[in-house]
Amino acid sequence: MSAVAWRNWAGNQRTEPVRTVVARDADDVVEAVRAAERDGLRVKAVGSGHSFTGIGVPDGVALVAPADPAAVRFDDDLVTVPAGLALHRLNALLWEHGRALPNLGDIDAQTVAGAISTGTHGTGAAHRGIAAQVRALDLVTADGSLLHCSPSAHPDVFSAARVGLGALGVLVGVTLATVPAFRLHAVEVAVPLAAVLTDLDGLMTSADHVEFYWFPHTDVAATKRNHRTDAESPRRGRVAEWVGDELLGNAGFGAVGRIGRAAPSLVPRLNRFVAARMASAGYVDRSYRVFTTPRRVRFLEMEYAVPREALGEAFDGLRAAAARHARDVLFPVEVRVAAADDVPLSTAHGRDSAYLAVHVHRGQPHEAYFGAVEQVLRGLDGRPHWGKLHTRTAADLRPSYPGFDAFTALRERLDPARRFTNAYLERVLG
Repeated sequence: MSAVAWRNWAGNQRTEPVRTVVARDADDVVEAVRAAERDGLRVKAVGSGHSFTGIGVPDGVALVAPADPAAVRFDDDLVTVPAGLALHRLNALLWEHGRALPNLGDIDAQTVAGAISTGTHGTGAAHRGIAAQVRALDLVTADGSLLHCSPSAHPDVFSAARVGLGALGVLVGVTLATVPAFRLHAVEVAVPLAAVLTDLDGLMTSADHVEFYWFPHTDVAATKRNHRTDAESPRRGRVAEWVGDELLGNAGFGAVGRIGRAAPSLVPRLNRFVAARMASAGYVDRSYRVFTTPRRVRFLEMEYAVPREALGEAFDGLRAAAARHARDVLFPVEVRVAAADDVPLSTAHGRDSAYLAVHVHRGQPHEAYFGAVEQVLRGLDGRPHWGKLHTRTAADLRPSYPGFDAFTALRERLDPARRFTNAYLERVLG
């Protein structure tokens, strides 16, 4: 229970909690919450730190949720997992049992609790985010109660806590719906940006899972289409994997970033150089290996969800903002889509959504670029990803979410003393 300095993956959020507690099971979580109440401390569950906002910053007790993979339980198409288990460990366990999650984001370092609590999503016009797969959850509330929540038990808590922002309590266990394990045929092609923009919706619905990347100052888009398949080949060789994930994706991209930071005037030419080398590729692999990519170049990110029908207007506005404010930005813009869900604070609540994400290298000024993009996307009824940088507050988020007031009322009932709050939650929830 000693104090351990805490920082997130990107390094832009840091704190020194009063103490850190590593919980082995639900009983440890209950005891940690009750001890925090006795000592007048706030509690924040901490995961892998992959949020760029301060949503996971612990200023009192940093509580590490249970994560023992031996506690994973399978029941037909359901899997119950400790909330602190990392997605990459869960994905491997699921595959061993012939199961998989139907959709994933492109990073698998997050804990299950962190991924669902912030609304992590993948891409796919007919597919929803990870939180929509939750079928039950166990939550320790501010008074030390352990609630088992499902559509039939504490249904209001269950509904809200699927994307609960850590504001309602500490998740200790989650039951997820799974599907039979499947492979994906990945097709990666660099094409003229004009071809993408001619029929954006056609592109984004042309495969089970589609996304594209655009480097500012270029006229090239790198498209990624993942088709579900029963085939087992062609496989990606080790050399091709190393070139794609390490040389271009990590080491090489990091080197280009260092050149760009040293000589910002070269950035437009560097972006055109990198975009021109986005080689075509096609391969088959396990679903989770295709969905996710290792990320070792540290960056900051902002992402907004807009109604899917507004994607073209949103991308045009983003490009205009990038032309004015991203002259020294090497990181590409990422575009994805997802189906509507019924989770109250999900960015896809009640509407099919398009996601636009902008990035800069860690330590690079981002305020003007992100701010200009945010202004465009706010104007299209955009909703910011809870774990990625934005400037929104409770007052202007409330109109974006029909269930916002019900969520804050539930929070008032479960945590009237704000045992689980921090500065970020005070800003976005009031």
